[in-house]
Amino acid sequence: MSNEPQETLDKENPREPAVDVSTETQDYPGFTEEMEPRPDHGEDSYKGNDRLMGKKALITGGDSGIGRAVALAFAREGADVAISYLREEEEDGQNCLDLILAEGRTALGVPGDVRDEDYAKSAVSETIDELGGLDILVNNAGYHLGQPNGIGDITPDQLRRTFETNVYGTFWMIQAALPHLKPGSVIINTTSIQGHHPSTSLMDYAATKAALNNLTFSLAELLGEKGIRVNAVAPGPIWTPLQPATTTPKKLASFGDSTPLGRAGQPAEVAGAFVFLASNDARYVSGEIIGVTGGMHLA
Repeated sequence: MSNEPQETLDKENPREPAVDVSTETQDYPGFTEEMEPRPDHGEDSYKGNDRLMGKKALITGGDSGIGRAVALAFAREGADVAISYLREEEEDGQNCLDLILAEGRTALGVPGDVRDEDYAKSAVSETIDELGGLDILVNNAGYHLGQPNGIGDITPDQLRRTFETNVYGTFWMIQAALPHLKPGSVIINTTSIQGHHPSTSLMDYAATKAALNNLTFSLAELLGEKGIRVNAVAPGPIWTPLQPATTTPKKLASFGDSTPLGRAGQPAEVAGAFVFLASNDARYVSGEIIGVTGGMHLA
């Protein structure tokens, strides 16, 4: 297997190329440079069209995977971008910042843990100070740990960490950002196919994503009168560092095979949905969840 990013977006057949996933696992949180094959974040495929020119964005979990692909796409669309990531992900974080800077945009790294309410406040404050404002908040940081035997093996620590990262962290970021968001601003939450079709091995994670679905709906209704749009993207199985860091070798061997398109997706194949929702092309779209799932339905 090659460590070069796999080509995806230039292929006409959506079933190709299949991701030849390694079954080698990593320690949490997982690192891009250790993945085989390397994920495709759109480095060679995403072409921008100035759809976010001058916008200021903060992306949690922005160092790798979907977050990195979104950060790169936003930069190529003309946005200045701040990314939040765990301190132990500094190498991945710096690599993502380098991609943003290479596009001639302002890049800011804000390391810390979204589970900490005070961190959320400081991350938003630093973003506004350094970028000159905040127009787009992407709540992408997430945690899951598969338990093949189901609910009996989910420890109290795992349950707390999953909910505190996925749900509490999203609440803290929105609460911190909301006083600074002006009409025309956008909030985008990363949910999951698991929020609609939960797996027995990811019961706690699926419950958090269902909660984010409902948060998206209720916030869209609440903030519509302020001219702030709230939407979500629900990915299917996407090849990111979280997979080898939290998934068993047996599960990795068949990762993505059950989708109608027969393969796992690449982070670059999700980024366009975030760009659409963040842009004026979606100015009449709020309270929606866009699935990027390889053909699995959300209903």
